[in-house]
Amino acid sequence: MLEINMDDVMNVLNTCKPYLIGFAVVMVAALVVMAAVGKMEKPRRKFVRAQSMILILAALAVTVNMICFGPVSTLITLATGGGTITESTTEEATQLCEQIAEEGIVLLKNDGLLPLAGIDKLNVFGWASTNPCYGGTGSGVLSDAYPTVSLLEGIEHTGIQVNQDLVKFYSEYADQRPEVAITHQDWTLPEPAADSYPDSLLSSAKEFSDVALVVITRVGGEGADIPRDVSQAAYTNNSDAYEDFAAGEHYLQLSQTEKDMLGMVCSNFNDVVVVYNGANAMELGFLNEYSQIKGALWCPGTGQSGFLALGNILSGKVNPSGRTSDTFVADLTATPNYNNFGNFAYDNVDEFTVESYGNPVTPTFVNYSEGIYVGYRFYETAAEEGLIDYEKTVLYPFGYGLSYTTFKQEMGEVTYKDGTVSFDVTVTNTGDTAGKDVVEVYYNPPYTNGGIEKACANLIVFEKTDSLEPGKSQTIPVTFKEEEMASYDVSGAGAYVLEKGDYKISLRRDSHTVMEEQTCTVEETITYGADHKRSTDQTAAINQFKDVAGDVVYLSRKDGFSNYEEATAAPKSLSMSDEAKAAFINNSNYNYAEDNNDEDQMPVTGAKNGLKLVDFRGIDYDDSSWDKLLDQLTIDDMDNLIANGGFSTAAVSSVGKLGTVDCDGPASINNNFTGVGSIGFPSAVLIANTWNKNMAEAFGQSIGKMADEMDVSGWYAPAMNTHRSAFAGRNFEYYSEDPVLSGKMAANAVSGAWQYGVYGYIKHFATNDQETNRNAQLCTWTNEQALRKIYLKPFEIAVKEGGATAVMSAFNYIGTTYAACTHALQQTVLRDEWGFRGMVLTDWYADYGYQNADQLIRNGNDFCLATYDAGSNHVQDKESATSIQAMRQASKNILYTVVNSRAYAEENMKPDFFTWKTAAVIIDVILAAGVLALEIMIFKRLKKETAK
Repeated sequence: MLEINMDDVMNVLNTCKPYLIGFAVVMVAALVVMAAVGKMEKPRRKFVRAQSMILILAALAVTVNMICFGPVSTLITLATGGGTITESTTEEATQLCEQIAEEGIVLLKNDGLLPLAGIDKLNVFGWASTNPCYGGTGSGVLSDAYPTVSLLEGIEHTGIQVNQDLVKFYSEYADQRPEVAITHQDWTLPEPAADSYPDSLLSSAKEFSDVALVVITRVGGEGADIPRDVSQAAYTNNSDAYEDFAAGEHYLQLSQTEKDMLGMVCSNFNDVVVVYNGANAMELGFLNEYSQIKGALWCPGTGQSGFLALGNILSGKVNPSGRTSDTFVADLTATPNYNNFGNFAYDNVDEFTVESYGNPVTPTFVNYSEGIYVGYRFYETAAEEGLIDYEKTVLYPFGYGLSYTTFKQEMGEVTYKDGTVSFDVTVTNTGDTAGKDVVEVYYNPPYTNGGIEKACANLIVFEKTDSLEPGKSQTIPVTFKEEEMASYDVSGAGAYVLEKGDYKISLRRDSHTVMEEQTCTVEETITYGADHKRSTDQTAAINQFKDVAGDVVYLSRKDGFSNYEEATAAPKSLSMSDEAKAAFINNSNYNYAEDNNDEDQMPVTGAKNGLKLVDFRGIDYDDSSWDKLLDQLTIDDMDNLIANGGFSTAAVSSVGKLGTVDCDGPASINNNFTGVGSIGFPSAVLIANTWNKNMAEAFGQSIGKMADEMDVSGWYAPAMNTHRSAFAGRNFEYYSEDPVLSGKMAANAVSGAWQYGVYGYIKHFATNDQETNRNAQLCTWTNEQALRKIYLKPFEIAVKEGGATAVMSAFNYIGTTYAACTHALQQTVLRDEWGFRGMVLTDWYADYGYQNADQLIRNGNDFCLATYDAGSNHVQDKESATSIQAMRQASKNILYTVVNSRAYAEENMKPDFFTWKTAAVIIDVILAAGVLALEIMIFKRLKKETAK
């Protein structure tokens, strides 16, 4: 999210330019005067020159003050504030990190080799064994202030010896490779060629142990998606001449050198275990191509200490209980979104070209043509309709995971009464090892050919059991409302509809394997329209996004997905339609005056009512007493709050608002300015793989506790965009392909952090599901059904169930409007429908050519993630009642969130002035006293000399 580079530095300098120019003018004038006094009498000449020097010093002091208290005030505040995390809190977090990994690592395959009971020596192959993935790049990077447990250390701590000759081989290979010049990700996979392994090394390895473990790693991150044609991805292997990938091959399949290495290992060892260490669901068909591979584990980024869990699972100390949060397929190029993901630039929109960091940028687009058929929803439905051969297409279903023991799940009788579905699930450990199991409940709604689009499998409830000893049972109560099974009908009712018919409620081992199933019959169709909203909505959810569907052909289940080829093909045209052009907005054509309403009344500003924000802690958002407090805000107060929201919220003296600090880090809490940060937790994917809501809450609690100790009130997380494609670079930071799993995990993380008064910015709202062109005016085209059921659903759950009070909007466009300026999204859905009460922040505010404060605040986005004056982050219209009302509303949203946070807990209250500002004022006073003393001395000397 943070993208500071030299252009940003230059922008900061540009904001200081007026002050520097003013100082330069004063200095030149003073020097000219000093040079022109040569013919004056000596005493007077000395006096004038001394006055000139004082003028220069005073101008310098004023300039420094204006810069420090103005354009770079936020940067200085962030760099000088904050606390530290106690050692005990760090130890607790480190233990939790290991626990999350223990429940999130997924056992994919086991032919009886695992656990490695009785095996005390292990050969570990693969360059990645010494260079594993801990998280992600960009915002996902771990703090180097804490020790990191490596993959090999995680194995060795269990007492298993690792072949050090292999470790040395990979380490020396890494040392011999030249430095790789990278800008974002390094797509090099520096696997040593199979023929580079000395015969003696293989011979000694076979003598060392009969068992081999192979590590395959993939790393993604912020700013770039995973290459789908590695040969075209600035991909280089800097130490060898051979080609790792053929033209057209992608990064989520094995490179040739990896294939060669794996073949070499399997030809020398009969017992092989593979660990896939990465967050993106890569092609794992190779696990079934070698009879020697008897075990496999999926281990996404483990964070600071999570590799201890890998060792515990391999050794059998811990029984794996993770489940896949994504579907693993045999061929990623055959997914329904493959042709509509990535880089698509419009060819007829030159009039919308803007400057971004000095470069021309024209709008781009992406078509979500698969509609609601994302992830397992497509594969289960396509299999039922006969479109695919499921066994050949899907390797590991969504919700899949093995254990070292066996479980039996029994579904009690389903009752359907008063709009609620209820039943019990009894889980019994039928094996000989203690372990945890996951209860997964899905529904299959009635589908009419050509009617409302519906997937035949939809996760609705999940729970994780306690650790059950052999023979022990646990009963899990399951309950949900009938309205949760409603489908969104865009073209008919324009609302959620629960159609009459039979709804199959199934207890499944994973999204594909049905253990038991019962039927609930809805006798009459229920439409949740304007006159009958869903029970969780404040106002009815009705059509708001019909204009963002564009002219895309969407995948339909009609006639067994008869339009599959057409809907999933790459775009036939790269031209923006005339209708879209007429609606497209960026800074080149936005005119705030067109949004002004002459009937709006100018609110009161700058009143002297004597109220303080602290007195509004706990006061209801809709309480009329807020108006008196808001009346005290000046226009400059409001503008400052809106413009300067980068890693902080600004102090406001007129209402006694304290300045607060917000920090980045999807799996940690890191102050990029002070250097203080927490340990890094496992990636969001690994957290989702636990299928344990309590674990997600504990994660949020740990973040909240560490943030509190750091004097940090806001956390730029959790992130909950959808794994629409396995190639999305930021999938490590997002939970899952499923909105319910994502939403529940995020809701619990938010709730956990809020227990310490820390507000989590749920992000990126919404459809920031790829990194390619994310801030290049990326027009996202999707139908409203998919938008609501897939992409907005996690945020909806986080707001309604997690109590989220802060949101970070997305870089991309929704249709033809910047997401942060989409009124239907930020106001109608978020606030009016879901009842959100809180503040919305932009993603990183920079020179992208389509962000401006006026448009933002008029459409529900309250402030800008800017740490310096970028110009457009300040409201330009400070005259109209419409603008001032919008500024007032945005300010209220910020004030409401902050006053109810930890910042206003009694023990955390601090004066408005930060330490550096206090110090600066003291220095100013001393400097002023010095100047005054110097003036007195000069006048005395002048008087003395002229008296001679």
